Amino acid sequence: MAQTVPNTEPASFVSGDTVAWTKSLPNYPASAGWSLKYRLINAAGKIDIVASAAGDDYAITVSAATTAAYVAGQYTWQSYVEKAGERYTLETGRTFIKPNLSAQAGGFDIRTSARKTLDLLNAAMVEHGANAWTQEYEIAGRRMKYRSPAEFDAWRNRLKAEVAREEAAERIAAGMGGGTKLYVRF
Repeated sequence: MAQTVPNTEPASFVSGDTVAWTKSLPNYPASAGWSLKYRLINAAGKIDIVASAAGDDYAITVSAATTAAYVAGQYTWQSYVEKAGERYTLETGRTFIKPNLSAQAGGFDIRTSARKTLDLLNAAMVEHGANAWTQEYEIAGRRMKYRSPAEFDAWRNRLKAEVAREEAAERIAAGMGGGTKLYVRF
């Protein structure tokens, strides 16, 4: 079964998969000599994508072999057109490149940094107990001071909120809704 090619930039895709979309830009038709380009960037690096002309429109296709080299993570992208020394920025957005699990040689931890930290903090709290935290000690003239249980609890609450936002975003991207309820009174 042939897959329908979307006409918007992908919100996410898997590294190692072919990714394709089309773009119609009536003010900058490909047939008039304009070229459409994308730059994806994050702390890991940058990715450049050049669209192909498809009449007045643009076809963007990135092969599976090319995306296999992409580092998984959240990227900010920017699209722009160029022609004979002119350049115009069109849109900016975000996309998430997911890891290709079939390309992993061994175990793989797909948890986000916030989820990993929350899990470690929860494990430490279970191991030490909420009231058994040593806040300060001194040995041979060297003093060590730790956060208070209230500070750890505040940190844990911030992490829980961040993880909840990430999980809601994943559910929305999967078409399952954000997982929150909106109550209305008439």
